[in-house]
Amino acid sequence: MPITPFLEGRVFGPETTRAMGEAFEKARAMLGLADKTDSATALLAMEIIALAEMGIHNADQLTAAVVNKFNRSSL
Repeated sequence: MPITPFLEGRVFGPETTRAMGEAFEKARAMLGLADKTDSATALLAMEIIALAEMGIHNADQLTAAVVNKFNRSSL
């Protein structure tokens, strides 16, 4: 599932968009989010986009940051 439907008019360069998409897929798998219509999946996408807006443009860094955030919030 691509992250592009969640961008809602936000524009990023192609490398950043690719990194966000890769992070989205990796994080979904790591967190066990298989349901593409789940609100948690949408929240995951929005968190990755927010991180990219804050300047994180590396797929591995995006993945680690968002998985850490989700794991902390589930405690």
